[in-house]
Amino acid sequence: MKIKNYNIPLSQQDITEQEISAVNDVLRSSALSLGPKLPEFEEKVARFVGVKHAIAVNSGTSGLHLCVRALDIKDDDEVITTPFSFVASANCMLFERAKPVFVDIDKTTLNIDSSKIEAAITPRTKAILPVHIFGLPANMPVIMEIAKKHNLSVIEDSCEALGATVDGVQAGAIGDCGTFAFYPNKQMTTGEGGIIVTDNDYIAKLSKSMRNQGRDEGMGWLAHTRLGYNYRISDINCALGIVQIERIHEILKARNDVAKMYKDVLSKELPEIILPCEDADGLSRSWFVYVVQLPHKYSEEQRNSVIHHLRERGIGCNCYFPPIHLQPFYKELYGYKEGDFPVTECVSKRSIALPFFNKLSEENIKIVTQELKEAVIYSHG
Repeated sequence: MKIKNYNIPLSQQDITEQEISAVNDVLRSSALSLGPKLPEFEEKVARFVGVKHAIAVNSGTSGLHLCVRALDIKDDDEVITTPFSFVASANCMLFERAKPVFVDIDKTTLNIDSSKIEAAITPRTKAILPVHIFGLPANMPVIMEIAKKHNLSVIEDSCEALGATVDGVQAGAIGDCGTFAFYPNKQMTTGEGGIIVTDNDYIAKLSKSMRNQGRDEGMGWLAHTRLGYNYRISDINCALGIVQIERIHEILKARNDVAKMYKDVLSKELPEIILPCEDADGLSRSWFVYVVQLPHKYSEEQRNSVIHHLRERGIGCNCYFPPIHLQPFYKELYGYKEGDFPVTECVSKRSIALPFFNKLSEENIKIVTQELKEAVIYSHG
């Protein structure tokens, strides 16, 4: 019997005629890069997040790297972070020969376990880099208290959390600096791009210089004050981002509605599946992806079987996230092995990211749920 192909992608950007028109306007202009759309985009993001400065760059990874450099984190410094994340949140330290020091995650929130951070602090610790995983803010009040006590900087990896809040304050605006990413699977997109947000004038000035080959404001094109990079973002990307940030409340509501539909359908049809946790007191999630976990009795092989079943039927899905410490080059560099961070490893082996985007229909959510149910029954078989 032929297997049906539902053609439901894992993610899909939400682009309207407004974005297309804005991009076309730039293409018809004389400024494709470093033009007027760059400061306009930065100002709109800064206003939304509630910070003094926003510095747009070509990716969230570039933003993290510039934050690390701006805080003078370098050779043999240590930065405490989570092993359950996209690899860039740890790689940004390696770019400057600093060391990411991993702390295991909380099994419910999947964020760094703030109760374990102080035990990881050494004389070489320079900063804490919490990741707001899947759009749920980390325990920032505790993290900021620890940072203040030990005189540490805080870089918020908010790349997955635009619009999330902690006690009413936007994620990214709580630490010394924060970053957002605008890849097409994020809440909003610029195609490729990211942004640094901060209230710190010094971090902002350095970041602006370093993203543009080390030039300071007002300098000639061939004058360079410091080591810099080509981390610029074009006005084409910024024009797209301007419309997206103007639509952000509409976008966030749509994603929240899709998450609610998933919760309603999955809790009824697959009550044994572990759903994303509810927002804790003072924390408000911004939905990036919808990640479920199989029950503890399921193995990694069974999880992989479920993913294979869904993909065979044209349903986009993935394992989110493989532990960073078990990536081949981290094992080679630091000697990590299975068992080093057991909560992260346990969650990682059973997690599945299901299709999730603004315009995902209830009908398709029911299809995904039914196929997931069949796959779970078959894999446990």
